[in-house]
Parts: sequence; structure tokens; C-alpha cells
Amino acid sequence: MTKNTKQNVREFYDQVGWSQEEDGNYQNARYEDLRPVSAEYISRTRLRVNKHLLPSGKYLLDAGSGPVQYPEYQTYSQNYDYRVCADISITALQEAKKRLGDHALCVVADVANLPFKEDAFGGIVSMHTIHHLPMEEHKAAYKDLYRVLGAGKKAVIINGWSDPFLMKLFEPLIQLGRVLSGRPTQYGKKKGSDGEKDSGTFVRKMNARWLQKELKDLFTVEIYSWRSLSTRFLRWFIKPKFGGKFFLKVIFWKEDNFTHFFGKHGQYPMIVFKKEDK
Repeated sequence: MTKNTKQNVREFYDQVGWSQEEDGNYQNARYEDLRPVSAEYISRTRLRVNKHLLPSGKYLLDAGSGPVQYPEYQTYSQNYDYRVCADISITALQEAKKRLGDHALCVVADVANLPFKEDAFGGIVSMHTIHHLPMEEHKAAYKDLYRVLGAGKKAVIINGWSDPFLMKLFEPLIQLGRVLSGRPTQYGKKKGSDGEKDSGTFVRKMNARWLQKELKDLFTVEIYSWRSLSTRFLRWFIKPKFGGKFFLKVIFWKEDNFTHFFGKHGQYPMIVFKKEDK
């Protein structure tokens, strides 16, 4: 990532992304579906991370921590002595410190060039962060996360795929809905995380095949489903009066039982790797 790009990302999150709005949510929450009909599904998907982390330890690294804004995110380190929050945004770290108190050790850091010693952490999480790096730095970021992970410990990385197969299937219906509701279609236009407009900052995503090819000479990764449905899908198709909650319960069950398929072809994969004992 160029110096200017990193500066732009930092400035966006310091000044906009992690600023609170009138409803008490961060500006960045506009890229999430916060409606009651989706709340249980989204909460349960966030808690999936705990299935893969070791349940306790001394230090958990949160690489690109943001403000650790959701209660489910806070559970990842509840049985660790400390959560080391590393983020390029000072505003994010200030908010995380307010929320976590002495449990948080906050460090301004670039996730592709971490200032920590080898084998320092008993677990690692990284939530929606690596996609803010250019493609040529994704591999470096994974390599550095592996370096600082303790032997025998596990890391869980959450990111989004670009144009995932399952979400592409529904794109024609979304475009039809836009036409019927009098909104312009968006074919060929860049969409942000909410699928409705450009993101406020630099984003570069990949697919499962690209990631596995890039990392095959470093270590083995397992790809599970974190959440297969995009915010765009949820907002367009999940409606309370049309059985939205029941539909999401069915999807959650399918994601659990066919987790590798939904992980590779849904919107948000959970990328897990373990550092082998020396």
C-alpha cells in the first residue's frame, strides 16, 4: 500500500468511519444491517469465530481492531488476559480503550508490518481489515500474522469475497427491484460494502481460489462460512412480514452444515489457520 493510500485510510476512519452519529452508531455501521429482523442471524454469525480460537490465553491480537464495537466481538478475548488492539486509526483505538478498559492494550500499527515479536500471541482475530490493503500486500499480511502467532495457536480472519457466486445469482432480481422502485440500475458501477454506493475508503477483495493459490507456499488455510449473505441481500430480500427470521434460521443451519461450500461461495468467509508446533 502506498503511503498516500494508508494516509487516506487512516484519515477516513479517524474523521468519518469511527465517528458516532445521532443514533449512537458509528458511521461505519451503515455497511451493516441493523434491523431487528436480521439481528439474531448476524449475532450468531459473529459468534462463529469463537469455535476456532483457543478459549483462553494471555494475549489475543485483534489486527485492525476498530473500536471493537459489537458485543459479540468482545467475547473473542473474554478468557484472555489482554486483547492487543492494533489499528492504523487512533480514533478506533481510543474508542476500543473506552469500551475495554485495562483489558485492551492499544497499538497504532499496519497489519502488513506488525511491530510484534515472533510467536507473541495465543490467538489472532482480524475483522474486515485485510481488504483495505492492495492485493500485493494481502500475502504479506497473512505471512506476518502467521509469524506473530504462537506455536500450536489459531488465527481467524474475516473478509469479504469480490462478486461471490451465491450473491451474483440474486443480482438480476436486485436490479429488477431497483427498476420497479424507480431507482437507477448499477450494472458496471463500483459498489461499497452496503452494495448501494462507493465505499468511503480503499477496498480490494479477492476470491477463494486466489487466496489459496497465494498462500499455498506459506501454510494451509481452512475456509468456513462466517456469513454467506451480504448486507445488500439482507436489505433487499429479508422482510419481517415474509418470514425473514425463519429464512435466516434455515440459512444459518445450511451454513453450519455445508460450511466450506458457503465459505467459498458466500459473501463473508472465515479463514482459519493454525501455526504448527516447532
